[in-house]
Amino acid sequence: MIKVLIIDDEVHVRKLYQEVLSREGYQVTAVGTGGEAFAALNESGYDLVILDIELENDSGLNILKQLKSSYPGLPIILNSAYAVYKADFHSWVADAYVLKSSDFKPLKDKIKELIHA
Repeated sequence: MIKVLIIDDEVHVRKLYQEVLSREGYQVTAVGTGGEAFAALNESGYDLVILDIELENDSGLNILKQLKSSYPGLPIILNSAYAVYKADFHSWVADAYVLKSSDFKPLKDKIKELIHA
Protein backbone atom coordinates (compact mmCIF):
# COMPACT_ATOMS: atom_id res chain seq x y z
CA MET A 1 0.00 0.00 0.00
CA ILE A 2 1.29 3.47 -0.88
CA LYS A 3 1.99 5.61 2.18
CA VAL A 4 1.36 9.35 2.04
CA LEU A 5 2.44 11.89 4.67
CA ILE A 6 0.50 15.17 4.86
CA ILE A 7 2.03 18.18 6.61
CA ASP A 8 -0.51 20.94 7.23
CA ASP A 9 -1.12 23.05 10.34
CA GLU A 10 -4.90 23.21 9.85
CA VAL A 11 -6.64 20.28 11.55
CA HIS A 12 -9.71 20.36 9.28
CA VAL A 13 -7.51 20.29 6.16
CA ARG A 14 -5.53 17.31 7.50
CA LYS A 15 -8.74 15.42 8.27
CA LEU A 16 -10.27 16.20 4.88
CA TYR A 17 -7.14 15.18 2.94
CA GLN A 18 -6.79 12.06 5.06
CA GLU A 19 -10.36 11.05 4.30
CA VAL A 20 -10.20 11.84 0.57
CA LEU A 21 -6.86 10.10 -0.01
CA SER A 22 -7.74 7.10 2.16
CA ARG A 23 -10.76 6.53 -0.10
CA GLU A 24 -8.29 6.41 -3.01
CA GLY A 25 -6.55 3.48 -1.33
CA TYR A 26 -3.58 5.30 0.20
CA GLN A 27 -2.38 4.80 3.75
CA VAL A 28 -2.35 8.37 5.04
CA THR A 29 -0.69 9.97 8.04
CA ALA A 30 -1.33 13.66 8.72
CA VAL A 31 0.80 15.87 10.96
CA GLY A 32 0.82 19.56 11.81
CA THR A 33 4.50 20.47 12.16
CA GLY A 34 7.88 19.84 10.62
CA GLY A 35 9.03 18.15 13.83
CA GLU A 36 6.11 15.73 13.71
CA ALA A 37 6.85 15.08 10.03
CA PHE A 38 10.48 14.14 10.64
CA ALA A 39 9.46 11.94 13.58
CA ALA A 40 6.94 10.14 11.35
CA LEU A 41 9.48 9.77 8.52
CA ASN A 42 12.11 8.39 10.89
CA GLU A 43 9.61 5.94 12.36
CA SER A 44 8.13 4.71 9.10
CA GLY A 45 8.93 5.08 5.41
CA TYR A 46 6.64 7.05 3.14
CA ASP A 47 6.22 7.05 -0.62
CA LEU A 48 5.16 10.68 -0.97
CA VAL A 49 4.77 13.90 1.06
CA ILE A 50 2.15 16.61 0.62
CA LEU A 51 3.45 19.79 2.24
CA ASP A 52 1.65 23.04 2.98
CA ILE A 53 3.84 26.14 2.61
CA GLU A 54 2.36 28.47 5.21
CA LEU A 55 2.54 26.65 8.51
CA GLU A 56 1.79 28.31 11.83
CA ASN A 57 5.25 27.96 13.39
CA ASP A 58 7.46 27.08 10.45
CA SER A 59 8.01 27.66 6.78
CA GLY A 60 7.04 24.87 4.44
CA LEU A 61 9.89 25.98 2.20
CA ASN A 62 12.37 25.40 5.06
CA ILE A 63 10.87 21.97 5.67
CA LEU A 64 11.06 21.25 1.93
CA LYS A 65 14.78 22.03 1.94
CA GLN A 66 15.36 19.78 4.96
CA LEU A 67 13.27 16.95 3.49
CA LYS A 68 15.13 17.05 0.16
CA SER A 69 18.44 16.99 2.03
CA SER A 70 17.47 14.12 4.35
CA TYR A 71 15.31 12.10 1.93
CA PRO A 72 16.55 12.98 -1.59
CA GLY A 73 14.41 10.45 -3.49
CA LEU A 74 11.15 11.18 -1.68
CA PRO A 75 8.58 12.90 -3.94
CA ILE A 76 7.18 16.09 -2.40
CA ILE A 77 4.11 17.99 -3.55
CA LEU A 78 3.85 21.57 -2.33
CA ASN A 79 0.19 22.27 -1.64
CA SER A 80 -0.75 25.88 -1.00
CA ALA A 81 -3.69 28.21 -1.25
CA TYR A 82 -1.30 30.85 -2.60
CA ALA A 83 -0.13 30.74 -6.21
CA VAL A 84 2.53 33.39 -5.51
CA TYR A 85 4.90 30.77 -4.04
CA LYS A 86 5.00 28.94 -7.36
CA ALA A 87 7.28 31.70 -8.67
CA ASP A 88 9.61 31.48 -5.63
CA PHE A 89 12.70 29.61 -6.75
CA HIS A 90 12.87 27.88 -3.34
CA SER A 91 9.68 26.00 -4.27
CA TRP A 92 11.23 24.67 -7.48
CA VAL A 93 12.98 21.95 -5.46
CA ALA A 94 9.59 20.26 -4.98
CA ASP A 95 8.47 17.60 -7.42
CA ALA A 96 5.14 19.36 -7.95
CA TYR A 97 3.10 22.38 -6.90
CA VAL A 98 -0.67 22.01 -6.58
CA LEU A 99 -3.00 24.79 -5.46
CA LYS A 100 -5.45 23.92 -2.70
CA SER A 101 -8.94 23.57 -4.06
CA SER A 102 -12.26 21.88 -3.41
CA ASP A 103 -11.49 19.91 -6.57
CA PHE A 104 -9.10 17.15 -5.53
CA LYS A 105 -8.57 15.83 -9.06
CA PRO A 106 -5.36 17.82 -9.75
CA LEU A 107 -3.84 16.60 -6.48
CA LYS A 108 -4.90 13.00 -7.05
CA ASP A 109 -3.56 13.11 -10.62
CA LYS A 110 -0.22 14.51 -9.46
CA ILE A 111 0.10 11.83 -6.76
CA LYS A 112 -0.52 9.09 -9.33
CA GLU A 113 1.95 10.67 -11.74
CA LEU A 114 4.72 10.89 -9.13
CA ILE A 115 4.13 7.47 -7.59
CA HIS A 116 4.03 5.66 -10.92
CA ALA A 117 6.80 7.64 -12.61
